[in-house]
Amino acid sequence: MYQILPYSYQQAKRLNVFIKPSENPKKKIDVYKNKKKVASIGDPNYQDYPNYLQKDKALANERRRLYHIRHKGDSDKVGTPGYYSMHLLW
Repeated sequence: MYQILPYSYQQAKRLNVFIKPSENPKKKIDVYKNKKKVASIGDPNYQDYPNYLQKDKALANERRRLYHIRHKGDSDKVGTPGYYSMHLLW
């Protein structure tokens, strides 16, 4: 099971959402807004910014930059899984 790190909790607070480890074994995090589940995000087989940050800040920033390039259009619409993934995991 994925362990949510403080970075993601801080981002969730900023976005006014509640997060908890996903009940879906193929996802990292379930996102809730107004007590209603709005998305399941993150593939547990891949690293994310908070995990890279624990190892090396320069590496984390480079991986984040590449993620943003790869997923440029995914995060445009507020409330989509891509939006929450970009803002909570990257």
